[in-house]
Amino acid sequence: MPIAILKERAVARIAGADAAHFLDNLLTARVPGEPGAGRYAALLTPQGKIVSDMIVLATEGGFRLDVPRLTLADLIKRLQLYRLRAKVEIGVLEDLAVAVAWGGAGPRVDALAYDDPRLPALGRRFLLPVAEASEIGAVPEEEWQAHRIALGVPEGGMDFLYGDAFPHEADMDQLGGIDFDKGCYVGQEIVSRMQHRGTARTRIIPFAVCGRPPAEGTPILAGGKTIGRLGSGTEGRVLGLIRLDRLEDARAGGHVIEADGAALVPEKPGWVSFAVPGTAGGENPA
Repeated sequence: MPIAILKERAVARIAGADAAHFLDNLLTARVPGEPGAGRYAALLTPQGKIVSDMIVLATEGGFRLDVPRLTLADLIKRLQLYRLRAKVEIGVLEDLAVAVAWGGAGPRVDALAYDDPRLPALGRRFLLPVAEASEIGAVPEEEWQAHRIALGVPEGGMDFLYGDAFPHEADMDQLGGIDFDKGCYVGQEIVSRMQHRGTARTRIIPFAVCGRPPAEGTPILAGGKTIGRLGSGTEGRVLGLIRLDRLEDARAGGHVIEADGAALVPEKPGWVSFAVPGTAGGENPA
């Protein structure tokens, strides 16, 4: 079972008597109640855009937030602003690294361990001291990224932009990152409206491509018109943020979907419930 160190992940700590209530009032999903359990969630702007997504891990002493290093400073700043009189402690655990193992029984690692709550196939994650991370015989992180892309799971900063994407656009509703039954949280009205009105037309989906895909950010074209842009990719497969209605129009018009001259064939992962034009059963509503 390979294990990789995720160098672009960081760990924040939320503790104190009000920690659970504090996070529940802010995040898109309820925090887990049992130590060792993880939950996928995000902090949004009041306009419903993703500030940071994260995996919230419950521990005996509060919560650990497994977050993108790219969003860490902004996330901490916003949490501090929302704290007001709540009895919570907010900090960064610089001495911890994030690792992930997938593809079989978990390795013996002396660390906080938790299943990735998005998909079982994403494996098991670990928080371990930075000093020990270089001693566990990890494989290159590129192997993990290739595994994630093969599953069609988006990654912030590559497949969608923080501060610009709605949770539905990042497929968070498909990956357990939104609790539509919980109470209010920041940006909740916008997210609920998109869910109930079915207005999430822009989605991240995988595409089959011959060989290495074009670079991240390359426009996805159909009939000379831009219908999306590419995100992360690996040999034979690439993720793309795309307007599904424009993809359907392109298919109906007989246009080839391409990016920088490379033909793209849309695919629908098994965990996706929305319709993806051009895939088996994809022309019908989910």
